Amino acid sequence: MEAPASDGRRQVYGRRAVRLRAGQRERLETLLPRLRVGLPEAGGRLDPARLFPSSLDDLWLEVGFGGGEHLAGVARDHPGVGILGVEPFVGGVAKLLRSLEAEGSGNVRIVVDDARLVLDALPDFCLGRAYVLFPDPWPKLRQQKRRIVNPRTAAAFARLLRPGAELRLATDDPDYGRFMLETLLAEPRFDWRAEGAPDWRLPWPGWHRTRYQEKAEAAGRPPLFLRFTRRQAPASRRKETLAGRVG
Repeated sequence: MEAPASDGRRQVYGRRAVRLRAGQRERLETLLPRLRVGLPEAGGRLDPARLFPSSLDDLWLEVGFGGGEHLAGVARDHPGVGILGVEPFVGGVAKLLRSLEAEGSGNVRIVVDDARLVLDALPDFCLGRAYVLFPDPWPKLRQQKRRIVNPRTAAAFARLLRPGAELRLATDDPDYGRFMLETLLAEPRFDWRAEGAPDWRLPWPGWHRTRYQEKAEAAGRPPLFLRFTRRQAPASRRKETLAGRVG
């Protein structure tokens, strides 16, 4: 997804520039400035209490929200929760803005930048939930260092999520799904919430379908849905055995 840039920040792989319709351009010019969150200088911290004009019950994060279908649905279902969405590609941001405008959601803030910079900038134990849904699997071996779910980001999520909070992942790539499992099971601060196949083959309660999910299912690629709880107790070795059955 990203690589180091010459200025010490990370370069995002893929297309940022897309052709926009007039309505999309207007929302980017008028609505986005009201919702956009800028990142502090390197080493600085975001203050969650200052992201929203009024006090909210919790802060949830969605990394790489794509067209925003899931994020907009979660924001609608949980108006008392602040939702921070991160997406570097302006086409996806424009689609989310349309949904937020139509629904009048006031509990969403947007970062248009590299998600790993956001993970670095947030303070410890500030999140009640985090989502990473259908990230680019970067299937070629030489590309896998670009994967957004990796040991470094697993440790970052463990730092940010409060005990009992959940990290929720989805992918339609079986290899990446196994990689996600191996990575999170190796992080001692997470526990995989699974007892059997339905727990990874079916979406969790409150799920909102996305365009990526629909494309995957139309192509015959059933998604995997993975839930991990931030914990303090040692990991269950049985879950590592169960991981071998995923597919």
